[in-house]
Amino acid sequence: MKTGTNRWLIVLGTIITQIGLGTIYTWSLFNQPLADAYGWSASAVAVTFSITSFALAIATLFGGKLQDKLGIKKLVICAGILLGAGLMLSSLASSLWLIYLLAGVVVGFANGIAYITTLSNVIKWFPEKKGLISGISVGAFGTGSLVFKYINQFLLASAGVQGTFLIWGIAALVLISGGAFLLKDALPQETSASITQKDFTIKEMLKTKQAYILFVIFLTACMSGLYLIGIVKDAGMELANLSAATAANAVAIVAICNTTGRVVLGALSDKVERLYLVAAGLIVTAGAAAVLSLVELSTTLFFICVAAVAFFFGGNITVFPTIVADYFGLQNQGKNYGVIYQGFGIGALGGSFIATLLGGFQPTFVAIGILCVISFFLAVTVRSPQQPAAVKKQRTRQKTRAVPSQLH
Repeated sequence: MKTGTNRWLIVLGTIITQIGLGTIYTWSLFNQPLADAYGWSASAVAVTFSITSFALAIATLFGGKLQDKLGIKKLVICAGILLGAGLMLSSLASSLWLIYLLAGVVVGFANGIAYITTLSNVIKWFPEKKGLISGISVGAFGTGSLVFKYINQFLLASAGVQGTFLIWGIAALVLISGGAFLLKDALPQETSASITQKDFTIKEMLKTKQAYILFVIFLTACMSGLYLIGIVKDAGMELANLSAATAANAVAIVAICNTTGRVVLGALSDKVERLYLVAAGLIVTAGAAAVLSLVELSTTLFFICVAAVAFFFGGNITVFPTIVADYFGLQNQGKNYGVIYQGFGIGALGGSFIATLLGGFQPTFVAIGILCVISFFLAVTVRSPQQPAAVKKQRTRQKTRAVPSQLH
């Protein structure tokens, strides 16, 4: 792509921004400190992250349209300021409802806007390396959660919960808005990876059966990973009889494997059929869920299952943006992926709903395993809506070339 633009500076800006965005995955560290500081229940405080995740998913529906109006740089700077302000103002909040509003709705919405637009934009700059670039971008998001786990842990012990909110908000604002200065919108003519590829609008995409199949697959993949991430420490103590200290190590394993899966499967997806990678992740997750629910667990076996689920969850989150681009074109990828991404928000709530309905970790893992098997078969059988159009164009060209030879 000879555009006079250094594409790798855009990658660097995306990485910096995504690191700032990924810091929201340290929220679990704040549940008990907030409960102790204000006399709230830890479970009530934990609802904040569900609100954040849901607001993040909803925001992705608007990211593409806002980018069209403001441009990627201005939009992400505004999102960084909004997210940082939400965290800083949370340091002053003495009501749980204000925490829900500021750290939940405001932070989640700003995060979703910046996440979907920076990811979709950088993929457009590298149509020949979509998987690798997606892996680098989403891997940076995971890195932000891993690094700030230790930063926020230190700050909570030394500066208290209010001070940590203030410093965290400033750091997130600087990272997100600072990275935005390196971003540049990909031009429309730079996004066409193939002359035979059709760029679907949202309306056209929703008329295809593939859109709904991908939505179900993505929802299942997200629900399995998000549910395990949310309860991994408690599950280790109950299912594998681990001590609290040992079970806490599973949180670090999830973060490391989640980030590793994003980079590894992202790069691999440029060489292997992407939905087959997703299918492999689903069947491995189903197997891990079966072991967690039906087998007597040792410490090692529990950690292996957790690592496998986290690895493929991170990988699936990374591969799906490029699958949407493959199926529905790059031009409207941000808007189209925003629709499919609603599976993340529903998945974040779905695991908790199933757990409440069935009661306990084991029956919930059984249900998740069954859903993963169903989605596995969907993943190996679905075909791109691009294929019929490409074949039709190819046949048309062949007939056109054949006509002159028949006249001689």
